[in-house]
Order: sequence, then C-alpha cells, then structure tokens
Amino acid sequence: MVSSINFVVLGKQDIASDFGKKGTATDLTLYDRKESDVIKTWVTPSGFPDKIQPLFQAINLAEYVIFHVDKLDKFTGEQIIALDSLKKEKGILSHTFDVDESKLDAMIKGTVVEKYIKVDQDKIKEEMDKLEPISNDGPSEMVIDHCFDVKGVGTVILGKVTNGKVKQYDNLKLYPAGIDVLIKSIQMHDDPVEESICPARVGLAVKGAKPDEVGRGDVISEEGVVDVKSEIELDFQKNPFYKSEIAENQGCLVNIGLQIKAAKFLSISPLKLTFEKPIVCKKDQIVVILKPESATIRILGSGKIK
Repeated sequence: MVSSINFVVLGKQDIASDFGKKGTATDLTLYDRKESDVIKTWVTPSGFPDKIQPLFQAINLAEYVIFHVDKLDKFTGEQIIALDSLKKEKGILSHTFDVDESKLDAMIKGTVVEKYIKVDQDKIKEEMDKLEPISNDGPSEMVIDHCFDVKGVGTVILGKVTNGKVKQYDNLKLYPAGIDVLIKSIQMHDDPVEESICPARVGLAVKGAKPDEVGRGDVISEEGVVDVKSEIELDFQKNPFYKSEIAENQGCLVNIGLQIKAAKFLSISPLKLTFEKPIVCKKDQIVVILKPESATIRILGSGKIK
C-alpha cells in the first residue's frame, strides 16, 4: 500500500522545486515525488504575502513544516504566528546566511517553531527523509483544495484524505451543500488506485456534483462526521500583536481548515461568530480570524470551536 507525507514550505518558497516536480499552480503551488512506496507532496502558499489566506490553507494541508527563513520582516512574523495559531508542532527550521540567528531565535521564542529541528540549508532534505507518514483510522473524510471539469471525465476534485480511507465506488456526501457523490475513480500521483488512506493527496472523478457546486475547503465524508453551521462559539485568544479593538457586528474573514469565509462578531465575550454562508466544522477544530485589509498584522486571533 502506498503511503503519503505532506509538507508545507514557508519562508523562501522556491526551495520546494529542489524536492519535487511542479504540479497544480494557483495561489497554492504543489510539488510531488514518489519514492518507492511513499508519495511526498510539498505545498507552497504562492499567493502569500500578497494575500494572507493561502498561507493558512497551505499550512492546513500539511503534517510537517519546512521553514527556510530568508529575511526577518513582518511577513516572517505572520508565518510564525500562523504556525503557532494552527499548533503545527512538527517541522524543520533553517535560514539563509544573511539572517541573524539570535534575532530569529527571539522571534520564535515561546512558539511552536522553537521546537522545530534546526538544520543548515544543505541538510534539509536529509532531515526530511527521516520523517514518517502520519495516518489515522476512522470514518472517511477528505478536504478539497481544487476542482475542475475534465472533458470526457466530468467533475474532478483534488484534495487530501484527512481521516480514514476513501475507496472507489464509495457513496459519500459533499458538505456544506449536503450533496450525494459517488467516487467513480481515484488517482494518486497520476496512477489509478482503488483506495487511498489518510493523509493521501488524491484526484477523484465524482458523479453527483458539478464543479460550480464545489469550493475550496468543502469536505467529502461519510454522513454524520462533520457539522454544518452558520454560527459558532470559540475558546478565543486574541493575537497580542493585533492592536485594534474588536466589536460586535464588525466583519472579518475566518479560516477553518481550507475554508475562508466572511463572518461577523455576534458577541465578544464569549466570542461568537455568525457566517454569511454555512461552514463545515468539527468540535475542537482550530479557527483563525483574519483581517486581510489590516496594514500591520493580519491575524486577529484564534481559538477552538466549543
């Protein structure tokens, strides 16, 4: 059985091309390579730093982080806060020769990044090769990052199996729409397979959903695995670097998994959000509140769903 490992490459993103072959490229760019029976994928938030949204989506697609710091600026700060907000504790940290190591150490102090394995740039690959696949059992669940129409095939969905396994001819549901979908075929690394196990990156040909009914962050799963909500309450912590006040009825963008959704603050204490459109979520899932228009830091804070 083929296993999978997914990395996010942050800082100097172009090092990802040293590791794998370039594939899908939008505001997220994917690289992959098959080594014996392991498929490795590297995702870069190529739309960042212009936009903050791809940063969170890329991190959410990975089990491991490769953070190659090439400068110490506010965007490096945002990446550190993003990793800390999402509790991404497994990673490799390196930096270019012109980065002041003591300043970098000060920036990561007290965050998850402080726990990363520190290596020189030429040792990243060696350290990466020691990392093992992380899988889990449980009901079938997959998060979607791209979807398009392929002539002669129909709707093709790209994403990551986040729980259990997805099998050919499975009848599953697409959320938040609640549409029934049949998995017609599965590909991994351009090879057809009959099933794929978490955390595999897959391409699915599906029946039952049209591309315009599928969005990034939507989830395909067994029934009853995820919740669809228009309102949530968070165990919230404000980012200490975000200095502006937050108030009821104020608008914001919210990151949950790969979803980026518009919301308003329904109340501040406890912190409740109401969404324009339904979201897919689970209890204890991490939610990050964003203010993309902010001139300073664009991460307002985060918390788990109560």
